[in-house]
Amino acid sequence: MPVPGSAFSRLAVHFTQNSWGCAIPRLRRLFECLYVSVFSNAVIHIAQYCFGLVYYVLVGLTVLSQVPMDGRNVYVVGKNLLMQTRWFHILGVMMFIWSSVHQYKCHVILGNLRKNKAGVIIHCNHRIPFGDWFDYVSSPNYLAELMIYVSMAVTLGFHNITWWLVVTYVFFSQALAAFLSHKFYKSKFASYPKHRKAFLPFLF
Repeated sequence: MPVPGSAFSRLAVHFTQNSWGCAIPRLRRLFECLYVSVFSNAVIHIAQYCFGLVYYVLVGLTVLSQVPMDGRNVYVVGKNLLMQTRWFHILGVMMFIWSSVHQYKCHVILGNLRKNKAGVIIHCNHRIPFGDWFDYVSSPNYLAELMIYVSMAVTLGFHNITWWLVVTYVFFSQALAAFLSHKFYKSKFASYPKHRKAFLPFLF
């Protein structure tokens, strides 16, 4: 049901095509928190918790704010969306799936470090993780998070400056967290792999 010039139709299609990049990782992360990850007794500051809530709301609004309102390059509601798919949509979705799979694998590896072979939690201590992207960096889950945001930038057509600003923020925040984790691992384990970088394979 195409509605020429309708802002609502643009919003509806834009939300359908791009909200997956925000919704699916959050739903997957909820599943991981409930059934995969094993958390210690550490807590975060209430200000950090509130910031996280506000941040993800704003990220969703950022996606919707990128709807073209000038009538050009607008996808039509009711028309076969596959026929409107462009190469960067496919590339972005492939990057999204690839990054999400590796992030899930990394979270499984971390969770299994605190479980026995039967899947029962036996402790909450830190151990050196191995396998998948852990062979290259200390925090591959943070690297995968960055790649998920980059995949959204690709899906939006590369040229979306607003979303690239979001990607820039994610890069620096995840890089800082990865650096601190890397520093912790190196200080705690004398046998920690020396070739392993903090965030970017072979670089940092």
